[in-house]
Amino acid sequence: MAVAAVTTKPLHHQLTKPLKRKRLPAGRPREWYVSHNRRLKAMRLAIALLDTGVYQPSSATNARIRTMAERLGTHPPSDTTCRMVRTLIRYGR
Repeated sequence: MAVAAVTTKPLHHQLTKPLKRKRLPAGRPREWYVSHNRRLKAMRLAIALLDTGVYQPSSATNARIRTMAERLGTHPPSDTTCRMVRTLIRYGR
């Protein structure tokens, strides 16, 4: 019976290197930047919750989302951001 050899590095080594950030485009209204940053934060929180096994939006309470934000080292999210996190978990399946 043949055995396949692993020739690539494990995936977790590739994910530890942070992405290079780009500057946001200038000239947009302030509301655009606020909503853009809110979406980014909601995505980071949703991914972190999914990685810890929270797959149902009903399991992602505001307290749980804010605890995850604290673990990630970000400011506590607003109620609006918490709703966005639950929406991303719901429609990401």
